Amino acid sequence: MRHLALSSLLLLALPQQLLFAQTADVIFQGDNIITMDSSNVSAVAVSGDRILATGSRQEILALANASTRIVELGDYALLPGFIDAHGHFSSVALNAELLDLSPPPVGQINTIENLVSALRDYIERRTIPAGEQVFGFGYDDSLLAELRHPTRDDLDRASTQHPIIIRHVSGHLLVANSVALDQAGVSALTTAPAGGVIRRRDGSTEPNGVMEETAMGLFPGSGANLTAQRRQQLQDAAIGIYTSYGITTIQDSNVGLQYVESIRAVAQTNPFPVDIVSYVMANGLSDAELEGVRQDLDYTNGYRVGGVKFTLDGSPQGRTAWLSQPYKEGPPGAESNYVGYPSYEPAAYLSRMPGLLQRGVPVLVHANGDAAIQLMIDGVAAAVAGGPIPDHRSVTIHAQLVRPDQLDRMQQLGIIPSFYSVHPFFWGDWHRRSFGEERASFISPVRAALDRNIPLTIHNDSPVVPPDMMRLVAITANRLTRSGYILGPDQRATVMEALYAITQGAAFQYFEETEKGSITPGKRADLVILAHNPLLTDLAELAEIDVIETIARGKSVYRR
Repeated sequence: MRHLALSSLLLLALPQQLLFAQTADVIFQGDNIITMDSSNVSAVAVSGDRILATGSRQEILALANASTRIVELGDYALLPGFIDAHGHFSSVALNAELLDLSPPPVGQINTIENLVSALRDYIERRTIPAGEQVFGFGYDDSLLAELRHPTRDDLDRASTQHPIIIRHVSGHLLVANSVALDQAGVSALTTAPAGGVIRRRDGSTEPNGVMEETAMGLFPGSGANLTAQRRQQLQDAAIGIYTSYGITTIQDSNVGLQYVESIRAVAQTNPFPVDIVSYVMANGLSDAELEGVRQDLDYTNGYRVGGVKFTLDGSPQGRTAWLSQPYKEGPPGAESNYVGYPSYEPAAYLSRMPGLLQRGVPVLVHANGDAAIQLMIDGVAAAVAGGPIPDHRSVTIHAQLVRPDQLDRMQQLGIIPSFYSVHPFFWGDWHRRSFGEERASFISPVRAALDRNIPLTIHNDSPVVPPDMMRLVAITANRLTRSGYILGPDQRATVMEALYAITQGAAFQYFEETEKGSITPGKRADLVILAHNPLLTDLAELAEIDVIETIARGKSVYRR
């Protein structure tokens, strides 16, 4: 709340007098209105797509006329619409066509035998012809009973007639069966691309089916050969998923230039009911293509391009994050000095970052390990050293193994960490094995960033985990692992701080703090109604608070 922009505060002054001259379409009344702008109100008036006024019941009811709808909230709580600070909307949409191999609580797969059976049943149930690709997603070696990745041999037990590819929950590894390997031409003679690893069978150069990072690019395609109509249906369904969790602004990161044009075309004929912001994947773009990417300052039918994204390393749960000090427990066969590796050429990133920031292009940078985070920081520092640059708000996506000294540098350079704050629950116990207690306890150190007055956000990184915002808030506030261990109790946030990170904090990250993020007169009427006030709910029950209704631009887009 310390980072509320002055421009937002100004909305409470002169414009308020002008706004009161209008009448309200809807008035919300209740004792559990959390505005996120420090005001204490009991009523909110909405006119069209804007918040008309806030205040006492008596003040706001004066704005009603015969057609005004009055909503008595009772025990329900009214908050600003939640903002997805980082995720992959297009993947959430596409995954509905694929086989879900997630472990509990998201799915049901907890053994390799379960996984093989699920693939076999999926092929039989859909009567998939021999030779047609089969894709799955979401398997998690850290939560399989065998504590290992499936291999080509395991997938061959599901079928030797179908090419099968399954993607790791992190999105940073995949496994291919023998048919898929043969089709891709990946063999004992294949050299892994820079920034990737082809895992081999013990004592052999023959691939075991597991591909890390850029080696996944040897298997292009998603397994979904979809018509434009079906893609739009999946996008509509994905919006329904996001809005069911109270989200009114969605991020679609890691997209290509062709995808941007296709989704713009969709928005032209079928305007999105909520806002979607894309970030173009920069790693694979030529200098000329990167030069052409600009930020859209305004939404067109609910869509805009927010900037670009670089990916510098892998994932902690996949043990491919790039560290400065060795893993305590690395992947199978790793040397004792294994530190992971960069997934993008550091020199290329350092050469490209200054030009982007000087042109005013917002940049997200995926960096999990502290070595990758240092590279991210160095890129921003190089831009700043070249002379004055526009307000950049560069974002370190995930920032999980950030060090205290790196947080200090982020504060100095104006870098926003977007913490992957669900990790303590989903993979906290695994991280204790991978990194040891000290480093694991400092995973996603929200408190350390808050104490430095660093603006921050938190995210789910969907589809890695569902875009469940109340679970995200709960984990950020309690940091409980699956085993019930509190991972880094000194890094817990308050519930209010966690809510701020997914509302006003996220709006600031998007350069939209004057439009969204708080229930403030003049701002967009993006709202969410919760079954209970999260500030008055026990931490153990926080994740179970239901979303009753989601309102975007003054219109209901989800109702339970």
